[in-house]
Amino acid sequence: MFKTLKESRGFTLIELMVVIVILSLLAVLVGPKIIGRSDDAKIADAKVQIRNLETALKLYKLDTGNFPETEQGLQALVAKPTAGKIPNNYKSEGYLENKNVPKDPWGADYVYLSPGEHGDYDLFSFGGDGVRGGEGKNADIENWSMK
Repeated sequence: MFKTLKESRGFTLIELMVVIVILSLLAVLVGPKIIGRSDDAKIADAKVQIRNLETALKLYKLDTGNFPETEQGLQALVAKPTAGKIPNNYKSEGYLENKNVPKDPWGADYVYLSPGEHGDYDLFSFGGDGVRGGEGKNADIENWSMK
């Protein structure tokens, strides 16, 4: 009925050490690859958000006949502008589904200029470093240079 000490068996110190070594190797080999991908994910997220904002801007133009002015900014996509050129056919529920202008993945506002230097409007994020220019993970993400 009762098990003797020999019948109840736990893990030996050697078995525990082998498991710890295996887990350590996995953490050393896989960890940096997962951690390094967070910058790539933020860049991809910024590109998706810029494309979504572009779609909303195009819908705004279809309804109102022009893009929001720089002073009206992206906020014109969630609330009817009260300054500058006031649109006549503004969609009452706005043009962004969640009713707010998203920040870029680094927590900064997107920069919107209309008219833009590269088209009807320029829409961009300063990237990871938060300043104009940069390379790699700190590069600006610009609507006119995205493929």
